[in-house]
Amino acid sequence: MLAGSYIGHNTITISERVAAPPGPGEVELAVAFTGICGTDLHVLHGAMDKRVKPPAVIGHEMSGTVTAFGSDVDGWAAGDRAVVMPLDWCGSCPACRAGNSHICQKLNFIGIDSPGSLQERWTVPARVLVRVPEKLSLKTAALTEPTAVAVHDVRRAGLEAGEKVIVVGGGPIGLLIASVATTFGADVIVLEVNPGRRAIAEDLGLRALDPVTTDVLAFVEDWTGGAGAAISFEVSASEAGFGTAVSCLAVRGRLVVVAIHSTPKPIDLQRVFWRELTLHGARVYQQRDFEAALDILAEGRVDVERLITRVLPLEQVASAFDLLDSGRAMKVLVDCRAERGQG
Repeated sequence: MLAGSYIGHNTITISERVAAPPGPGEVELAVAFTGICGTDLHVLHGAMDKRVKPPAVIGHEMSGTVTAFGSDVDGWAAGDRAVVMPLDWCGSCPACRAGNSHICQKLNFIGIDSPGSLQERWTVPARVLVRVPEKLSLKTAALTEPTAVAVHDVRRAGLEAGEKVIVVGGGPIGLLIASVATTFGADVIVLEVNPGRRAIAEDLGLRALDPVTTDVLAFVEDWTGGAGAAISFEVSASEAGFGTAVSCLAVRGRLVVVAIHSTPKPIDLQRVFWRELTLHGARVYQQRDFEAALDILAEGRVDVERLITRVLPLEQVASAFDLLDSGRAMKVLVDCRAERGQG
């Protein structure tokens, strides 16, 4: 079978692999689509070489169909459609024992810490499979994982209907957060410097502003009647974005840090003190977030296919990474099916 493997030095290539049969408690999937995300680009650039040991098959946003399973697997049959929630926790560390298994202190993030979905056949523990609703296409289902991230972020904020929300950064996760927050009843503004991304936001029915040409604080003052936003989501990973996310908040506003800030950023602790702000970290998702994401997609409440810039066959996986890395694409899917083509 074919697989896309990260081999180091900013290089991902196609290789032939032998598919081992699934063992006890395991399921083999025929992968349909795999989405490439910012984390995969971090892998490609070598930023995660402490966790990803080349050559490594990566990828974790996916959809597929069950083809085989080992012993001790119940509830699944050949032909069943599924997505993988790629979190394999230990169950015994302090985080797991406290009910926070999604951020297990020994977490195996499948597709990073262990082989991922950029391959025609993929074997995973049956416990990480989630069934795809019949009315949901496998193409759309491949975006369940990033949608689950957005659902978790919105829930971490404790969002209530009618609240004013600022999303700083209009990439795929930022637009998914804004879209999910809208389905929860929020009044949302997206701040994004890239005009192409602002256009996609507007195509999704969202209001997007350029923070370079807009006096953001004056806008928020007018928009909120002087109160400030109830919630801001920092999704830009930039120092300027972080500062904006803090300065826009109302008294007792909530800041949700979604982006991965690889270096420390300054924060206006005077404003945190003066307005009694609350900061929330938000990492991955819980099982209920994943299931809610599938429901949201199946019901058509968020049109994630508008985020897909291109679908490329597995043989062109290097081109798929180049396209996303160039900044000319919002979301790129890789068609991993044995019989595939562009679409």
